[in-house]
Amino acid sequence: MVKYFTQEELAVHNNPENCWVVIFDKVYDISELIMANRGPLSNPLIEAGGSSISHWFNEKTGDLKTYIDPVRNIEMFYTPCGRFIHVPPPDPVDRTEIVALPWWKDTKYIIGQVTKKTMKIRITNMLTHNEDIIKICHEETVAQIRNRYMEYNLNSNSYTWKALVNDEFVPLQLEKTLEENGILDETENFVRYGMDEDFAIPNLHIYYNDDLHHA
Repeated sequence: MVKYFTQEELAVHNNPENCWVVIFDKVYDISELIMANRGPLSNPLIEAGGSSISHWFNEKTGDLKTYIDPVRNIEMFYTPCGRFIHVPPPDPVDRTEIVALPWWKDTKYIIGQVTKKTMKIRITNMLTHNEDIIKICHEETVAQIRNRYMEYNLNSNSYTWKALVNDEFVPLQLEKTLEENGILDETENFVRYGMDEDFAIPNLHIYYNDDLHHA
């Protein structure tokens, strides 16, 4: 199952010991790579940590972009922030060993994807009557949302999750997204008509499993 991240979650991974970058929505954790290759070639990646470097790459091929050097009339790799780890040297006579599988083509570094859209949801604990508003990724399943909610409630897996669908509170199917469960994000419509977007936040009710007979 694909793990999704918000832009805010990505942004904090911006140092040598904890460095993530994005290439065409895929999130790469290159922390170990950088720590094993500290030096000038790691600096461009460290500086780009927590952000997207998609503009360095060709989306069709997955390779680095290239250009023709106007002075030497040879094809060069496009590295606007400087040459980085696994990029071949610009001088053809340089005998530096070329890596057969550069990190950006090695799937072991991919840990998930950046969400295309976030949304807020309100979670009401029917046992404690506490309410929390959290930001989730639109693509996440209810099971993934439940895991995300562990930051607020370590026992979130011990609850049954319900929502109002067609005027009835029904259990949500964990393997489906909110939209697939019939819960739509109406925020854009509320904003378009000048209404308070907080009223558009979907409300999920969670019932502690030992307390379901009270639901």
